Amino acid sequence: MKVAWYHDFEDEPVLYFHEFGPDDYETRRVQAYRDGHLEWADENHETDMAGLAEIPIALIEEIASQPEFDAEEISREQFEAEWSTARSSG
Repeated sequence: MKVAWYHDFEDEPVLYFHEFGPDDYETRRVQAYRDGHLEWADENHETDMAGLAEIPIALIEEIASQPEFDAEEISREQFEAEWSTARSSG
């Protein structure tokens, strides 16, 4: 899933890319910030800013119904491209 978050907070992500397991818990996440830097998390790696959710993710329709978010399903290839970029960005 790709989620755009519309806000004015300088230090918060503006894009999230989520991968989920069959139980609807996140398995991997990428966060993109206004300044272009990326943070990532998986079960073995978290940062001060990026970590996996501790509860199952809400339905995409529920997220998209909130005016500050746009949410859409993306392909595995799209997620893998973002994941690869985030992991190689340092």
